[in-house]
This record gives sequence, structure tokens and C-alpha cells, in this order.
Amino acid sequence: MATYWAAADARDWTTFAGTLADDVVYDLPQTRERIRGREAFLRFNVEYPGDWRVRTERVVADPDAGQVVTWLRVTVGAEEMCAVSFFTGDGQGRITGITDFWPEPYEPPAGREHLVERY
Repeated sequence: MATYWAAADARDWTTFAGTLADDVVYDLPQTRERIRGREAFLRFNVEYPGDWRVRTERVVADPDAGQVVTWLRVTVGAEEMCAVSFFTGDGQGRITGITDFWPEPYEPPAGREHLVERY
């Protein structure tokens, strides 16, 4: 997870994409959005608005089960919030599933409808 989060924070999209399986699925339960596939998820991150920063506070991993949980501190401008991300992997070091939980439910920002499905 260190590579994934460091690449995201640095906007190193090549390294970030390298951590993902081709068929990665990203879920945001609070906005009821799902993104399928590496290219769509990469584009979602590249196009995400604002000058956000992410710092990993804690990582809990079960390598045998291919599961990792990260507790994050995310800063967007002057606002700081905590988030929890659950990851599953494919046994080859690539991420196959991500579920992000943010402090409160919210409506997703406009402009990413082309990348997500709502549920």
C-alpha cells in the first residue's frame, strides 16, 4: 500500500496504475458509485478536482488473505478528514478491489458520470 498511496499523493500516475489489476473495482458506498477497470479508475484519479493530499496513518494487512486496510488523513485546502480504505489483491501484488469510506455520505461532484455507475 505504501507504493499506491505515495504514487497517488505524488500524482505519479504511471506507478499508481502499476499497482492495479486490469479489472480493479473501486466502490464508494457513501456516493453509491462504482468504477470498473484500471483505465477508468486511473482517469477518475487524474481528473479528480482540487489540490488534495493524503497521508497514511495506519496499515493493517493480512498478506495470506490478500487484504489490507488503511486509515488515512486527507487534506483538501484547509479541510482535513479521515478515511478508511479496504483493499483486496490478486496474489501477484496488484489491487483488485478498493472500497473507500469517508466521514459522511455526500453527493458526488459533477463531471465524473462518464466513469462511474451508480447503485
